[in-house]
Amino acid sequence: MAQPIYSIEFFPPKTPEGVAKLRETRRQLALLKPRFFSVTFGAGGSTRDRTLETVLEIQAEGLAAAPHLSCVGSTRDNLGEILETYKANGIRHIVALRGDLPSGMAEPGEFRYANELVSFIRQETGDWFQIEVAAYPETHPQARNYRDDLANFKRKVEAGANAAITQYFYNADAYFNFVEDCARLGVTLPIVPGIMPISNFSQLSRFSAACGAEIPRWFSRKMESYLDDVESIRAFGLDFVAGMCERLLAGGAPGLHFYALNQAGLTTTLWQRLGLQSE
Repeated sequence: MAQPIYSIEFFPPKTPEGVAKLRETRRQLALLKPRFFSVTFGAGGSTRDRTLETVLEIQAEGLAAAPHLSCVGSTRDNLGEILETYKANGIRHIVALRGDLPSGMAEPGEFRYANELVSFIRQETGDWFQIEVAAYPETHPQARNYRDDLANFKRKVEAGANAAITQYFYNADAYFNFVEDCARLGVTLPIVPGIMPISNFSQLSRFSAACGAEIPRWFSRKMESYLDDVESIRAFGLDFVAGMCERLLAGGAPGLHFYALNQAGLTTTLWQRLGLQSE
């Protein structure tokens, strides 16, 4: 059986204070020895330079880095330029996404879907990059239906993806059902669950409404009952997420990808509670 893939995601900071904070967060999380750190890419490439700076800094620290790359709002020329920059700096891993149009931008650019981006990366760079793509166990919010979303995912895989990372979820059955449905379509690449630790439930509710991640009703009611009791929210969230992670790993998930939100505490606690080891 392959070694589990445990990884952590950051977003590129906007301010000098944010840069300093992320360096400290990274210093703490590097002690966990994740397989890699990924760095997000803003809508329409709005964080292109900051993503590159963050990735190169991670790599200079001797850590594995995987930049996100989204194609909406981009051209073949500027994406080709980004790929060449990453190649020149020895980056071998990319998370390829469709991405969102930034507010006010009307045209999607030369690419409409993530499978087109994956195909382009393969055409331009061959097997240089390990390519991760996104998966949506509870269906992408803009998909017409579950079956269409599965077909979209299969197209990304057939275009040349090596593995997938899911949107976060709080229903392990949704993940297991998705993996089974993919297998029926002949899609058997590693599909790593995305894990969102819970610190601020109202913030999480807003995120989830926007990205289509379902929060079970009983879970919401339990969280709401704690009102402003931050410690109870944190403790219950840790117990719930840790239990879900244990079930995912016991059920055959090939690893876990933590959405750390540039914070070290909850990811570290979950990692230690689960006894995760990447090496």
